[in-house]
Amino acid sequence: MTPRSFPFRPVLLSAVALLALDGCKRKDAAMQLPPQSVGVVTLHPHAVAVHTSLPGRTDAFEIAQVRPQVTGVIEKRLFTEGADVVAGQQLYQIDPSRYQAAYDAARGQLQQAEARAATATAKVSRYRMLVREHAVSQQDYDDAVAAQKEAQGAILSARGQVENAQVDLGYTKMYAPISGRIGRTLMTVGALVTANQTGNTAIITRLDPIYVDVNLPAITLLRLKRELAEGRIQRQPDGNVPVTVTLEDGTTYEHQGRMALAEVNVDTSTSSVIVRAIMPNPQKLLLPGMYVHAQLDEGTDPQALLVPQDAVSRNTHGDPQVWVVQPDSTVALRQIQIGQAIGTDWVVLGGLKADERVVVSGVQKITPGAKVTAIEEKPKDDQPAPPADGAAQPTKNGQ
Repeated sequence: MTPRSFPFRPVLLSAVALLALDGCKRKDAAMQLPPQSVGVVTLHPHAVAVHTSLPGRTDAFEIAQVRPQVTGVIEKRLFTEGADVVAGQQLYQIDPSRYQAAYDAARGQLQQAEARAATATAKVSRYRMLVREHAVSQQDYDDAVAAQKEAQGAILSARGQVENAQVDLGYTKMYAPISGRIGRTLMTVGALVTANQTGNTAIITRLDPIYVDVNLPAITLLRLKRELAEGRIQRQPDGNVPVTVTLEDGTTYEHQGRMALAEVNVDTSTSSVIVRAIMPNPQKLLLPGMYVHAQLDEGTDPQALLVPQDAVSRNTHGDPQVWVVQPDSTVALRQIQIGQAIGTDWVVLGGLKADERVVVSGVQKITPGAKVTAIEEKPKDDQPAPPADGAAQPTKNGQ
């Protein structure tokens, strides 16, 4: 290198130092950007009606299979297919001739037995006086007494035969055992029916009221019992569990029912418990076997927390999570548990506490631990937040 280049080395070093200093200043300036503004809502307790919506099917309240109790030919059919019948109404007439004859014969045998008993009783009365005078032997008197008792036993046997024949004669008239709607006749006039046959002549179904059977997951039943025990859920004033039914076409059934029972055994294949509700059905709109959705209103949670649905996202496992603004104005991603939907909100079952702030807007520009400026947002005009002293109305089942 020539001697002329030495004077330029200090100048180059100074330029490099100035550039490095300028880069540090720019980096510091970038790191000192103002906190990102995010919209938040502060969680406050609300009274919320707790319900569970589950699919189910309707089942008949009562059903009777009409079958003959005697053998014979059907002479008459005395009902209209598909009509309503009442208990005790005659449905069929079976040929009664053979049973009438058996009844008459049994009554004749009863009269004969009564006549023999009268003769035996009179003989005992005469022998009782004669044996005192030694006009007849004691053995003859004892034989007369035995004959009297035998005649009285024959009367009882004959009466039983009469009653049996009378019952068979009565069975020739087939009556409706319950009130309800009768289906089509499965045996026509002239058909031969037999006693204890497996086939039905008709089926009667009671439609009002009607059952609705749903499968309640065992884990949901445990949660409800735990919340009731802890006092988190308050029962209905009358202690009943109201049930509302949504039909398969999406319309709401106009009548409200109540829960009748819950099975004590859990189905091992589905891990669910059968819950049965009773629904009034005066218009016979619900028919057995229909698919419905039943909403069971268990009670009211007076301290429920509601989080906007827009604030809830899902992780790779499908678990719900929200961004929470911590007291030091930093944000953290937190996994939560949610229940049913109330309007545009989820009911929080776990993971959040009252007075915590949840981010509802601006989540695209934040990272865990970043400082933010929290701006409280007002409820949407079309979905106002429920007041703290009023119960929010449920719309559909959560999760």
